Amino acid sequence: MATNARRFAVTLSRGLGLLDVTMIGIGAMIGAGIFGLTGIAAGEAGPVGLLLAFFFNGLVASLTGMTYAELGAAYPQAGGSYAWVKAGLPRIYGFYAGWLSWFSNSVACGFYAILFGTFFVELTKMAGVGWAQTHLLMGLSGEEVAVKGFAVLSALIFTFINYRGASETGAVGNVITTFKIIVLLTMAGFGLRAMINMPNWQDNFLAEPLPHGILGVLIAMGLTYIAFEGYEIIAQSGEEVKNPGRNVPLAIFISIIVVVFIYLLVGFVSIGALVQNTGLPNWVYLGEKGERAMIETARAIMPYGALIIILGGLASTTSAMNATIYSSSRVSFAMGREGDLPALFGRIHPRNRTPHWAIWLSGLLILVMALFLPIEDVASGASITFLLLFLTINYTLIRLRKTHPDLPRPFRAPLVPWLQYLAIAIQLGLAVSLFRLSPIAWGATLTWMALGAFVYQRHGAVQEAAKEADTILLEETIATREYSVLLPVANEAQARQMARLGALLALANDGELFALHVIRVPQQVGLSDGRAFLRQGRPVHR
Repeated sequence: MATNARRFAVTLSRGLGLLDVTMIGIGAMIGAGIFGLTGIAAGEAGPVGLLLAFFFNGLVASLTGMTYAELGAAYPQAGGSYAWVKAGLPRIYGFYAGWLSWFSNSVACGFYAILFGTFFVELTKMAGVGWAQTHLLMGLSGEEVAVKGFAVLSALIFTFINYRGASETGAVGNVITTFKIIVLLTMAGFGLRAMINMPNWQDNFLAEPLPHGILGVLIAMGLTYIAFEGYEIIAQSGEEVKNPGRNVPLAIFISIIVVVFIYLLVGFVSIGALVQNTGLPNWVYLGEKGERAMIETARAIMPYGALIIILGGLASTTSAMNATIYSSSRVSFAMGREGDLPALFGRIHPRNRTPHWAIWLSGLLILVMALFLPIEDVASGASITFLLLFLTINYTLIRLRKTHPDLPRPFRAPLVPWLQYLAIAIQLGLAVSLFRLSPIAWGATLTWMALGAFVYQRHGAVQEAAKEADTILLEETIATREYSVLLPVANEAQARQMARLGALLALANDGELFALHVIRVPQQVGLSDGRAFLRQGRPVHR
């Protein structure tokens, strides 16, 4: 019996407009980094150096943003950088792209967890809770132990939320993003008003503009680069964007411009509007306050400033933790599904329909980072791995221009490969400069890379198991007889019962019997991973 089958690609629905996807990018970039790293960066770069670090980071992000814009418009599908590197470079590069992406998102989540603990402890102090300042555990004071405790607790809570399958909706994400923007712009507005009434505010910048020279600016750029990397999520959302050839590049550039403008405003008023009585220059004072610097700045320049910044920081860190746990676990899940990691990572929970092993193992990595490393080391580690990942993506574009010259490119990055080589050199330089700030972060990164080489030899380098790319997710078969019976199948017991009735009807009318089994792919996994569920409908036999 001859049949004619046609295969259809299953894609995510394109429901995101330019505003929607731009808000996704802005929300990802205006995250916990600006709330927790401004003071540390000011202490490294100085007053003018802080503004230069934000501005030049915006330029560097724009260089890689052009790469993401071209690849995201040319490959508007789920998967992002991991899929692009696997398509354009040898397998080992694809493995390391996923390996670094998993690690960078996990380390970033550890940073967000520590910052959540810091802000939450500050909130409890405002409520009158006192924390011991004496050393209690591992040389840490009672307050520092509380920060670590709340960091671990928050990471566990959001790991469990992801395990159960809950996810932040787009509407909630837009509300949180809008709240963060309002908080930062409100602080900037009060700061600018205060500076108008300050006759010598310029002295805060001109007394020691670059106390540590260009090296201090480079260190601050590397440290805060984590606050500029969120535009990659726009490209990863390409499969859900209307007219991705136009909207993905526009959203990337608009979000970078908006974020750089807000960061420069925040840095400007943090240095220029702050009034404090320690006798220290403002940039030194902010550096000593570290991750609490934004709280002290807001306390000094606007009513209820500390409370507002704390609430903004808590909203930012909770949103960021949810997103990075999701992202890190999905990358490791995809690597497990494709044979780059042990098959354990690619398993899906039968009830929650989430990659539970990938989530819990990612959560364990996050807990280790949050519990044992200071915030500067965690932030540096996240920035180093993101920088290494982004330079790999820039090289991927260079290779794809040569290997896929006929690929339709709605957006073409200019001056390829020279701008990409420039971005690679700058990103490598920023990553190396962070060794001065955090040798521990570089040690952890190199250890992770070495571990990756071992894992690759055990899994990625072996013959890839049965290719799932040929699996038919949706098939339409043209009936060869005039009479057909379509049998909806939900489970094996129902299939056997209904098949008898369907077979009798088909036989009586000289027709055919077709069985249809529909598998619901949960939102937490995504349609692109639906192949993992398809096997569940196959064990039924006659």
